[in-house]
Amino acid sequence: MSENALGALVPSVKPDSLMPSISSSTGLVIEVGPEAAPPDQPPEPSHPAEEGGEATEQGGGDVGVLDKEFQCPICMQIMKDAFLTACGHSYCYMCIATHLRNKNDCPRCGRFLSNSLIFPNFALDKLVKKMSSQLGRNSTPFECLRKALTQGCEVSIKELNSLLSLLAEKKRKMEQDESEANMQILLEFLYCLRKQKLEELNEIKNHLRYIKEDIKAVERRRVDLYCTKGRHSTRLRMVAHDSATAIVCSRNTFSSIPSVSGMQDDVNDPVNCQRLLRDAAFSCTELEHPAQAGLNTARKRRIHMQFNELQECYLQKRHLAKQSCREEDGDLNIVSKIGYHPGLEDFQSVLSTFTRYSRLKVIAELRHGDIFHSVNIISSIEFDRDDELFAIAGVSRRIKVFEFSTVVNEATAVHCPIVEMATRSKLSCLSWNKCTKNHIASSDYEGIVTVWDVLTCQSIMEYEEHEKRAWSVDFSRNEPSMLVSGSDDCKVKIWCTKQEESVINIDLKANICSVKFNPGSSIHVAVGSADHDIHYYDLRNISQPVHVFTGHKKAVSYVKFMSNNELASASTDSTLRLWDVKENLPIRTYKGHMNEKNFVGFTVNRDYIACGSETNDVFVYHKAIPRPAARHKIISSEFGEAEEDIRSCFISAVSWKSDSPTMIAANSQGTIKVLALSA
Repeated sequence: MSENALGALVPSVKPDSLMPSISSSTGLVIEVGPEAAPPDQPPEPSHPAEEGGEATEQGGGDVGVLDKEFQCPICMQIMKDAFLTACGHSYCYMCIATHLRNKNDCPRCGRFLSNSLIFPNFALDKLVKKMSSQLGRNSTPFECLRKALTQGCEVSIKELNSLLSLLAEKKRKMEQDESEANMQILLEFLYCLRKQKLEELNEIKNHLRYIKEDIKAVERRRVDLYCTKGRHSTRLRMVAHDSATAIVCSRNTFSSIPSVSGMQDDVNDPVNCQRLLRDAAFSCTELEHPAQAGLNTARKRRIHMQFNELQECYLQKRHLAKQSCREEDGDLNIVSKIGYHPGLEDFQSVLSTFTRYSRLKVIAELRHGDIFHSVNIISSIEFDRDDELFAIAGVSRRIKVFEFSTVVNEATAVHCPIVEMATRSKLSCLSWNKCTKNHIASSDYEGIVTVWDVLTCQSIMEYEEHEKRAWSVDFSRNEPSMLVSGSDDCKVKIWCTKQEESVINIDLKANICSVKFNPGSSIHVAVGSADHDIHYYDLRNISQPVHVFTGHKKAVSYVKFMSNNELASASTDSTLRLWDVKENLPIRTYKGHMNEKNFVGFTVNRDYIACGSETNDVFVYHKAIPRPAARHKIISSEFGEAEEDIRSCFISAVSWKSDSPTMIAANSQGTIKVLALSA
């Protein structure tokens, strides 16, 4: 990428040209591909059956098999008793003799011709007879019959009637066979359809059984909460009022509420259970705060908007939980402490977190004093170990460290960094050491990996083994002295801050776009590359990856771990994907944003995935739902941006604040905002 480019383009594998170009002396260039034919190649001959059919229309079935040179130019049939003229043309004897009675010229060339100038052509006559005999042996019965009839073979009416009867019987049998074959195909289709629908019916029955079990479990849990709420409400009333009045009121109130033991008995009775739920719903409606009622309505609306995705998530979790119990030879009817069946509790957590937020709101904007620079793309944003500080870096050749609370709470004209470190080259990535708070690593466009001490603003180590631009760097969470880097030189290098040279070197065949340590292991590394794949390595055996995750259609620009077993990836095919590195399986694909060429930022926390888009929007996905949960367009509130500038902008970096709903996002114009998920 040139220095004047707008942003960092994701590397891609360029396919080799299939064949070289051919240039002629006239300057014309002809591209030769796998399906192109040489320019001087003759067209393919037409199908013989088509030639035969055309010749048959002109004058007989034999013409379609024998060469046209054997045709008589006068009768257009195969020559009989061939005679050769003095001018070199051959005809049937009867044809040329009849012609010469009327004219004295050759029918082909028009030269003078008489009976004394024609001679028997014994060689041609012998060849024609030989070809005709071979044709007779190779002909089908139908062709022989047709030939006999066209040549005027004598056949009686009785024989024709017998022949017609045989043909009618043959036709009837063939039609019957064809009808039976068609019915057999139809029957097989219907059997397959019935089998498929029965499987779907059994699946629906299983789903209904899950739903019925879960409805009962949720109703029981709701009644328990209603009983607890009734007792608690009664105690509050007793404390709040005067003793005498309170006692009377509480007795009246308590008498209207069924006993706990009675309620527990009523749960088993469907009619009483429904009555208790109606009473609970009515009581909750009376006491519900208007603001809370509005939030609940909004959450229900979000459920209906993503109902199909939530349904798929629920059934998947219930099925996987049931399958897990079956594989472990456990009790299939096991329930949790709160009475839920396997999978339902997980889905309730998904439903709760997904419906809690619907949008991103701006809570602060970072004004870092570089708004007048012509090039100010932020390539990386990283929080420190305690989420108190965050660092930004990019093409400005500087690492700036800010205090998060100051940016959020203090509205100033310019936010000054508490630490600023100058670098020799443009920066592509940052990684904060999660064990040593004051150590941060950077990778740059010259391929240099540097470890910095934030307190002294000095570099501790510099590694210059990469031959090309280094795109990614990451510290290990388990071993703070280890870090990994990936570069355009197709190499992944493992470094130790106690040594000056790399300790492990992995060679791949494509540019490395992203590298990441597994948060639960210091020996497992995920590598996203321009070959569209994710290579997962065990550093104890680097001869081949543990697994290669395939599915992306373009370069993998980012890889991040959501947990020890869940790996998320981003690609320039405008998709995000979630993988299970324990079972080596794909889990889910996320679509909605647009990313075709740039590094647009990518970050994950426990439940949410966030990424940028080339539409200048930040997108947030819940990890259980493939469609976006929220989005927000980044526009500078201080200066604004023209519509043309907005169209050319893209998000360049995003970073969650650990497992909170807060993140920092930056675009290619250098605008940085603090965003938070909101209802």
